[in-house]
Amino acid sequence: MSQSDTAETWATVPLAPPDSIFKLTAGFKADAYPQKVNLGVGAYRDDNSKPWVLPVVKKATEILLNDPALDHEYLPITGLPEFTSAAAKLMLGGASAAIGEGRVASVQTISGTGANHLGALFLSRFYKWNGDKTIYLSNPTWANHHAIFKNVGIEPVDYPYFDPKTVGLAYEALLEAFSNAPEHSVILLHACAHNPTGVDPTKEQWREIADVMLAKKHFAFFDCAYQGFATGDLEGDASAVRYFEERGVPMLVCQSFAKNAGLYGERVGALHVVGATKDATERVKSQLSVLQRSEISNPPSHGARLMSLIMNNAELFDEWKGDIKTMAERIISMRKELHRLLTEELQTPGNWDHIVKQIGMFSFTGINPAQSQALIEKAHVYLTTNGRISMAGLNTHNIKYFASSLDKAVRGEL
Repeated sequence: MSQSDTAETWATVPLAPPDSIFKLTAGFKADAYPQKVNLGVGAYRDDNSKPWVLPVVKKATEILLNDPALDHEYLPITGLPEFTSAAAKLMLGGASAAIGEGRVASVQTISGTGANHLGALFLSRFYKWNGDKTIYLSNPTWANHHAIFKNVGIEPVDYPYFDPKTVGLAYEALLEAFSNAPEHSVILLHACAHNPTGVDPTKEQWREIADVMLAKKHFAFFDCAYQGFATGDLEGDASAVRYFEERGVPMLVCQSFAKNAGLYGERVGALHVVGATKDATERVKSQLSVLQRSEISNPPSHGARLMSLIMNNAELFDEWKGDIKTMAERIISMRKELHRLLTEELQTPGNWDHIVKQIGMFSFTGINPAQSQALIEKAHVYLTTNGRISMAGLNTHNIKYFASSLDKAVRGEL
């Protein structure tokens, strides 16, 4: 084939738009302004805006490095068994009936994204769809959710979630949407620290949501990227998932260890499918194995070995919980300080209580796209145009500058 033939072959391939978050980060890196602030990246940063390697991860790494039995052989197709069993217990709890009865099929995945993909692929092949293959996603949701489901032939349909008037949960509209959806619909739910809004249902609302899910025979597709990272409490952040399992809501759970262990680049995750019987669960796992084999063959070992050590060793596990609390409490302190600056010191127009009511890494500030763009272009504060900020990007060195810039944007003075 000549060079001209090759060029003609790819001539119709359109140029894809750049990923919005990575484009934002690239803009931040290229900016020479000394007070620039990056509030777009979805990764934890310490008080000096630096990535933080958890002390417990350093300790586990040393243990692995000095293990004479360590090798680099393939893991099983479904992953490191010591990791997947511990991950399931972390998510569903040690008293889980489903685990005790052998009704949980767990597979190691390429972080939470891989879990979402494998779960979506499995449903596209084997779920008994009531009509077209559609999944209900919160509006807004993590941007990658749409692409993941479309790539396997499942069409995303939005359900109301965020109410811009209250900067909170559009609960009645959400419940109505679930009630009106056809029976056996698949509904994606964020287990905690909803991305991108930071707005979660209350415990009572989760109970009512479970009632509707059971009444309509819906299937829950849980995405959990922030267990422990949201509030500092591993148990509490898994409460919605555990409650649904106790109630017998049909479901699967996507789990990530990127945020709560700082293992962003190791891509450590798991998919857990809860079956009605042990026999059904074994058949589910066999098909997950076939799908995994055709895509990645075997998952990577290093991150799974780290998390297996941490979760299965009581001393390391306690240390991990302390590290998680350190991250969560720093973010919570930034929420409180930003709220104080806006409401007391600057007396910024509007109600800013949502800053401290929301949880997790992200916060929907409630500002409009024009105000967001002004912050980027004139204050060198990098955030998404829908007003979402990463609270992890704030620290004691830049929070006053950000609060002042936000105040000016709201007042139209930028």
